[in-house]
Amino acid sequence: MIYYVALPFQKIEGGLTPGQAMECAHEGAAIRRAYAMSCDRANAGAVAFSRRGDPNLGEFDEAVILKTFGEVPEDFCHS
Repeated sequence: MIYYVALPFQKIEGGLTPGQAMECAHEGAAIRRAYAMSCDRANAGAVAFSRRGDPNLGEFDEAVILKTFGEVPEDFCHS
């Protein structure tokens, strides 16, 4: 199963911290939600990503970054 997620980040002293992740129905929805999250003044930025896995087994592949907006940690940036 593939999960699509939008994740905001807030500024804290010394860096960024993740906010509340939101699961989305599909890739486009995750990108739109991440964009909306990045427009919220409480957030420094947001990322949309997908991840394939099985929650029943607790096994997940590496996240695939779909799009980033604003400030996000370096490990969430496209290479």
